Amino acid sequence: MATDFWKETLNVLKQGEKVALLLVPESIGSSPGRQGFKMMVSESGSMYGTIGGGIMEQKMVELAKVKLSEGEFRPFLRRQIHRAEAEKERSGMICSGEQSISFYHLGKSEIPLLQNILNDITSVLIANEDGLALKSGNPKAKQFRFDKVSEQKWTFEEQLHFTNTAYIFGGGHVGLAMSRMMSQLGFRVVVFEDREGLNTLEQNRWADQVHIINYEEAEKYVPEGERSYVIVMTFGYRPDEVIMRRLIGRNFKYLGLMGSRHKIDVMWENLRSDGFKENDLENVYTPIGLPIHSKTTNEIAVSVAAEVIRVKNAE
Repeated sequence: MATDFWKETLNVLKQGEKVALLLVPESIGSSPGRQGFKMMVSESGSMYGTIGGGIMEQKMVELAKVKLSEGEFRPFLRRQIHRAEAEKERSGMICSGEQSISFYHLGKSEIPLLQNILNDITSVLIANEDGLALKSGNPKAKQFRFDKVSEQKWTFEEQLHFTNTAYIFGGGHVGLAMSRMMSQLGFRVVVFEDREGLNTLEQNRWADQVHIINYEEAEKYVPEGERSYVIVMTFGYRPDEVIMRRLIGRNFKYLGLMGSRHKIDVMWENLRSDGFKENDLENVYTPIGLPIHSKTTNEIAVSVAAEVIRVKNAE
């Protein structure tokens, strides 16, 4: 996760080492290094993070080491084309796509900046030809923005602590597996349950928050917006319907309901008769997850997580 990257980089700087920060401000097509990827290379050769891997990353790491050995350097940009037929700037990879990598020299003087990056959750990181800086953020803005005038003039902006949150209704065995999967994918995880004392809640070390609530008030606990992913997987039909009546029609990036096709058909018929709009019902992902014939709780979690990622990454 991004926080871990900045913590690791800060620790290296505090030990007195200089660091090269490699940042991917732009990626196009099937580039292995996606926009926002970061990598740290220290003077002693330690590394953390990735800019996409493969021979391309190896070459960029070697370049960073050379620059560090020469002393402090100005920020610069390198373009990498992942096609064998490219006349120049070939990365050595053939996966198609392109990406840019910007290089920054970090030393003791950047320690306060990294501390602010870790502590100020509302800021935007600015990375351009002049270096790194912070500015006030806009919670409704997109996570990344990149403007390039030339190889010598560019600006990359990243909303810090841009956190997608998985709101999981149901703290049973499937909810436990779902919590683990979504946490490992970098989501903040919040679990809701209306039953106290569940052993699966006690076992859930992946959830950032666990709340015992009245499902009749479900809408009070989930904020609308592009960063809210809602997954409903309680122990039965009745609590599922209670929750869906409170959430359908609200603005979430993803709203999914676990259940059999027959169960969903019956619930949807009830909701239609009570005036719920067809368009709002169609916006619910159900039966939840990609059709991979899931049987175990972990397989269900994989199928649901894959569907969530497909929605998250859709252009």
